[in-house]
Amino acid sequence: MISFIQGEILKLLSNPKRIILLVNGIGYEIYIPEYLNNYFMENNISIDSQIELEIYYHVTERQPKPLLVGFISYADKEFFEQLIQVEGIGPVKAANSLVFPINLIANAIETEDNGLLEQMPGIGSRAAQKIIASLKGKLSYKFDGISEKASEFKISDSIFDEALSGLIGLGYRTNEARTAIMEILSDSDDDLDVETIVRKVLKKNTRKYV
Repeated sequence: MISFIQGEILKLLSNPKRIILLVNGIGYEIYIPEYLNNYFMENNISIDSQIELEIYYHVTERQPKPLLVGFISYADKEFFEQLIQVEGIGPVKAANSLVFPINLIANAIETEDNGLLEQMPGIGSRAAQKIIASLKGKLSYKFDGISEKASEFKISDSIFDEALSGLIGLGYRTNEARTAIMEILSDSDDDLDVETIVRKVLKKNTRKYV
């Protein structure tokens, strides 16, 4: 079983997000959770980049084709392994749903923030309730200062949806817009309106590429 892998990115694929990692002449197809987009951009990771990944390996009689899901940290991998134990949350659905950083999702579970969980693709109201009921108080994930701060903010669904729509109208992909909004909210102690959120996202992302 594969638990760790190091190699060179040969291809970047989407829908769902995957990479082909070249290791000693062999190309491994690895699912990459959507929230890692920002990590890749901030660290200039692209085709031909060398990368190390913690690997979740999944194969069953019903799904004999091996499925590999990659994570930058072992803590994120552990969280994923706990998440897929929730009834109805399989590895592919879980990987596609992780559009927010793991610390924000873990905090949402601990603080019973159904709203954030329901904004994850494929996670509706019933699935969010199951996740909280199954995992609250049982997560092995270790929280840091950022995640503790993230638990302090709340935002109405209408403001989040309007900010999301605004960013999509400006050319952001849906998952990128969700992640960008959550980053702004986690960095702010103030109540933000739609205009302020969009302006802060644009300003922050402009700095990234200067």
